[in-house]
Amino acid sequence: MTDLYDHLFPAYREQAGLSDDERIDWLRRDRWLSLPQSEAALGRLEDLLTYPPRGRMPCLLLFGSTGMGKSEILNRFAELHATRYDKGAGLTIMPVVMVQMPPQPTEDEFYTELMLAMNYSEFDHISLRSLRSLARRTLGEFGTKVLVLDEIDKMLAGSPRQQRIFLNTVRFLTNDLRIPIVCAGTEDARIAILTDPNLADRFAAFELSPWRSDHALRQLMASFAGLLPLRRPSLLDEPEVRQRVIALSEGVTGRIFRLMEAVAIAAIRSGREMIDADSFDDEQLLLPLVSMQVIASAKRALRRRAA
Repeated sequence: MTDLYDHLFPAYREQAGLSDDERIDWLRRDRWLSLPQSEAALGRLEDLLTYPPRGRMPCLLLFGSTGMGKSEILNRFAELHATRYDKGAGLTIMPVVMVQMPPQPTEDEFYTELMLAMNYSEFDHISLRSLRSLARRTLGEFGTKVLVLDEIDKMLAGSPRQQRIFLNTVRFLTNDLRIPIVCAGTEDARIAILTDPNLADRFAAFELSPWRSDHALRQLMASFAGLLPLRRPSLLDEPEVRQRVIALSEGVTGRIFRLMEAVAIAAIRSGREMIDADSFDDEQLLLPLVSMQVIASAKRALRRRAA
């Protein structure tokens, strides 16, 4: 049966033979898709992992608009360097520790989240000083090579004093442990780190830029054509398709993926089994609100011109 679907990559032909419900379930599941910017960002993270300890450790800020895939890149990095148990040494090894910033950017909340990320739960009624000491000691015992702080822009929810304390905490940890720290967030994250010149001097910046209608997007569309489990070849290598994808997603990675998921599911349910430029005109698509707003604006503009 899989020979029927030679328009798909060999690894994905089996999925095209599944039932409609099974294919829709497959489309809705998370999976890693190698993208140029994502792989470049992973390369930068890998460089930090192998950096030898020194007085001023290099750090990295990964930033971009919401939906550009920052958390997915960080999760992929953590998965590639997952926690393991060294039976010979009798030690837990955690090369990468990833912490999501707490809603309140206080020092005790941060250290609490850090300990939870290292699977500690029994530290109630412990002083901040002891909590700080425990976190530093545990990171050392686990052989942590990179500390990742996701959604760093949440620190802006705190007072100016809390923000200064948190930035001092970041600088203290990289000095004390001699490990790189990776921060991730929106453009606000870059602005936040720049408020501390001493800290900003250590951070290199990697920006995840929105997609444009260029060769990279054409490659992405070719990838979708080869992996979406549709039984007829899709016509995604067309300028009109790329233009519609950019218009409806504003080049944001997460929106592009949700858009392609929506049109693929619609193609399965309708029995059309392929995607082309007309697929994006289906008013029944469950699109991101941004995409729906773009469509509504376009329709209003057409009505004004018609009047």
